[in-house]
Order: sequence, then C-alpha cells, then structure tokens
Amino acid sequence: MKIIRTEDIKGLGISPATCVDWVTESFMVKKMAQLPPKNSIHPQGDDFFNTMPCLLPAKYSRFGVKEVHRIAGAVPALGSDYLLYDSSTGELLAFMDADWITTMRTGAVAALAARTFRKTDASVYSFIGLGNTARASMLCLLESEPEVMHKVILKRYKDQAELFVERFKDYKNVVFDIYDSTEDLIRDSDVVFSCITAADGIICEDMDCFRPGILLIPVHTRGFQNCDTVFDKIYADDTGHVCGFRYFNSFRKFAELSDVLDGSAEGRADDHERIISYNIGLGLHDLIFADKIYELLKDKMPDVPLNRETEKFWI
Repeated sequence: MKIIRTEDIKGLGISPATCVDWVTESFMVKKMAQLPPKNSIHPQGDDFFNTMPCLLPAKYSRFGVKEVHRIAGAVPALGSDYLLYDSSTGELLAFMDADWITTMRTGAVAALAARTFRKTDASVYSFIGLGNTARASMLCLLESEPEVMHKVILKRYKDQAELFVERFKDYKNVVFDIYDSTEDLIRDSDVVFSCITAADGIICEDMDCFRPGILLIPVHTRGFQNCDTVFDKIYADDTGHVCGFRYFNSFRKFAELSDVLDGSAEGRADDHERIISYNIGLGLHDLIFADKIYELLKDKMPDVPLNRETEKFWI
C-alpha cells in the first residue's frame, strides 16, 4: 500500500487544464460506473461526515471511497481522506490525503459546467465566496481557455477579494472588478459561481437581477432556491443528489451534465435561457483523480506493508 500526501500530489505539477480533462473523462464513463448517492451523517449543527463510494467500469479495475468532513472551528474546516482499491483483487492500493483532489475536481467541474452551459457571447463571470473552491474554479477556467479574455467580478468580503486578485495577478487573460452589492454583481454577470459553504436564506430575492441568458453555478447548492421553479433549465452532476430538493418536481426541464456531454440530452438551446447547474460533487470524480495520481506516483513511492493474513484464519 502507498501513503500519498498532499505534498506528493502537488509535486506532480498537475495542471488545472488536465483536471478539466479528468472530470470530462469521469462524466463520459458515468453510465458504466456504480455510483450510489453519498451518505451524510451530521454530528452537530451544520457539521457533516460524507462517505462517497464508487466503482469504475471493469477496464479500470478500481474501487474507491472518500470520507469528507466539515467541522466548524477546525482548521481547516473541510478535510477528506481517500482509500483506493484494485477491484479485481480487493487489494488496498493507497491511502491518500484527498484535500487537493476534492478542491481541484470541484473547481474543474464548475469550469466544465460554465463552458458547457454559458451563452455564446458570455464574457462576464462573478464569484460569491472566495475560498479555495473559487480559486480552483478560476484556475480551471483560465487555464483551459488561455486564449479567452475573462472579465471577473468579485463579491467583497473582508480582504478576500484583494487576496484573490493578487493570486491571479500573473494571468494575462483576466481582469477583475470588486462589488459590494450582491444584486449588482448578479445583474452584471453572464455566469455566477457561488462558492459559499453556508447560506442563511436566499442570496438574491430580486428576480429582476437574473437577466436572460444567465448561468448560475451554485457549487455548494445554497441560496438560489427561488430560481429553481422559474429558470428554464436545471442540470446536475447526478439525479440522486438533487431529487430530494424541495422544488425538484417543479423544475421546468432537468438533465444530467453527463447526458449533455454525450449528446443524449439537450444543453442550452438559445442565449435567452436562464440555467442553473448544480454540481454537488461525485465520488466518480474523486476516483478518477485518485487512480490517475496513483498511476503517476506508484513507482516513486515506498510500500507500507500491512502484514495481512494470507490464509484463512480462525478466531
């Protein structure tokens, strides 16, 4: 078994554009994978432990399970671990720190959703919530479209907007503006990324702020329930993750992102449709990333012996 730490993964220099390629691959094999909905347990308040198993198609010979948790007051508040198995033998191949995987696959899916569902002349992107998820989404968008100039509006919060701008100062295909008003930010945007992890109530009550052609990407699903029944189309990375939403049965049109990518469902039909893409995060993405990273590192990392029994034993 290998123990793979965050510093080992970072040392590979995996590009954000590669991350977008990996999540695209994961969506293309989704129908052949076994992917039960995540199991969520809440010890107190909004804290959670989520367990996310997945079995890839036979050609991969991989099963994996991620445990991700959010505990208020912990530093960092979010954490995750991954177990990777050879599904043909049951061998535990690796124990991984999954924080980098979780962040980058989340950002890559958000960027892929933006590229898939935005209107044809979209040029103004905005971010509410400016933590690592927003940074990963921005990285994946900019590096997968290096030839495209992006205008980005940031919602001011403490000094995070200024730090965000500083992080991307060396990128030549983005310019930033900072807004104090959420309503103005949404009103001026073609694509809105919401990367907040908690929201009390609706983020923007004024439906007039959501102009024709807008795309909402609520990465953590919070705060836009007032749009669920009035937007033209809603997409998700998995039906099982959204079918329990309060207004799911009132969605005007619904499909999965994987169905749009493989051509079995319609995506955006015109530049006037208002669209939401709910990308909650799939164990499928985590497993594809874990498998790719394991293959890149397996010959460079020492084995950690588990000294398991090799014959049937009696208690």
